[in-house]
Parts: sequence; structure tokens; C-alpha cells
Amino acid sequence: MTPILSFKEVWVEYGDKVVLERVSLDIAEGEFVSVIGPSGAGKSTFLRLVLGQEGPSRGEVLLDGTPLTPECSPDRGVVFQRYSVFPHLTAIKNVMFGMECAGSPLFAKLFGAARKSARDEAAAMLEAVGLGHAMDVYPAQMSGGMQQRLAIAQALVKRPRVLLLDEPFGALDPGIRLDMHELVTALWKNHGLTIVMVTHDIHEAFKLGTRVLAFDKRRHDPHAPNRYGATAVYDVKLDRKTKEAGPPPELVGAGITPFPSSRA
Repeated sequence: MTPILSFKEVWVEYGDKVVLERVSLDIAEGEFVSVIGPSGAGKSTFLRLVLGQEGPSRGEVLLDGTPLTPECSPDRGVVFQRYSVFPHLTAIKNVMFGMECAGSPLFAKLFGAARKSARDEAAAMLEAVGLGHAMDVYPAQMSGGMQQRLAIAQALVKRPRVLLLDEPFGALDPGIRLDMHELVTALWKNHGLTIVMVTHDIHEAFKLGTRVLAFDKRRHDPHAPNRYGATAVYDVKLDRKTKEAGPPPELVGAGITPFPSSRA
């Protein structure tokens, strides 16, 4: 069975700086992949490769076995840490906006039956994320948790096959964060999504994910810190037993060193 996403010997380099090196892995459809690692380990770069915001310097990223072009596509949705919503639009117009752009690229506005269909679909998505009561509310009138629910509705209304989450709960209070955990888990199951989530919270990674990838540098040169890039040094699929055990000690804390690093 062809994986939905494949990385084949992927490198990302900016001039003399190597960000990622030798990333080779497959992601199956329906997985919830948590991506962790120290700052500067290439987690966000990995996410941008999946989104199509940039392409690899070497190697290939494949979607359904076909090389991904460096451009965004509706089959991949994204939710960022900061609420990526339009402040001048109400909740329902925020969710409708993407559909209107797709249906009417020139005017970004639908009419008649097409507009009614888009509004009905947007309303159903707002209901799904718990914002059915706030369809005509502007983002400035919403709490942080409500705005993040709105951002998720924006991403999901286009029915992406892959949902990318970039530190989506980092700015939320602990109680609201737990509510968002339940929401994302329910949406993942109900919509048959494949999710790739970057997080700095290792316990969140193990709680939500069916698989954890840890990115770090296996090789370091103190005289040339940019000489080597990060790769997936830890890759484990989670079941109930491993979730109950929690993250292993070598991953807890600031450093992630599941395998010995080779020093240049």
C-alpha cells in the first residue's frame, strides 16, 4: 500500500547552512504524527515541506507516490500557533472565504445556490468545532480558544487529506488546551484525517499522536555549527501500552538524544 507521504533522502540547505539531512520516512494515511525536537532542529522546515511552501534541496517528497511541487494545495490544510483568521470577517465568512476563492477566483464571491451551499457547509463545520452559536461573531470578540477553533474550521472546510498543526495550542491556557485536545482527536477520527503536528510539549505529543518523530542532529561540529543538519533520530508508533508508559526519559527535558551522537 502506497503511503500518503514519503520522504526520500531529503536535504534542506540554505547556502552553507544545513537544516535537514538524510530524512527518509513514510507516513501512512490516517496516522497522527507528533513531531518534537529542540529549537532549530528543522521541525517547522519539515512541516513546510509537507505543506509545499518550499521544496527540498536534494531528495524527494512524495504525495501518493507523486513528487510534491513547492506550492500549497487544498489537499493539505494548516493551523498555526497564532490565530490565522481574518479580523474583518465574521466566523462564518472566515470559513466561507476559502470556498469563495476556489469557486470564484476572480471576485472571491459566490452567488445564488453556490453561495447558499457554501454557507451551509461553513455552518456545519462551525457546528463541528463548537462554534455554531458564534457564526456572526468577529474574531476580536472571541477568546483564544474560540479563535483557534475557527482556524481549524477554516482548514477543514476544504476537506484536506492532510492537516498540519504548527504548535496549535501553545498560546492557550491549560484548561482550554485540554478542550482542544479532545476536539482535534474527535475531528481526526470523524473526518479520517492524516495529521502531522509540531509541538514542544512532549507529553502532548505522546497523548495525541499515534506516532512520535523526534528531530535532532546526530552529528555536531562545534567549529562549524551549521555543517550538519537534523534528521528523525527517534521514530516510534504508539499503542495504549506505550501511551500509558509516557515519554521515555531520554526524550524528557531540553535535549533529545535517543541515539548516541557522533561528534565531528
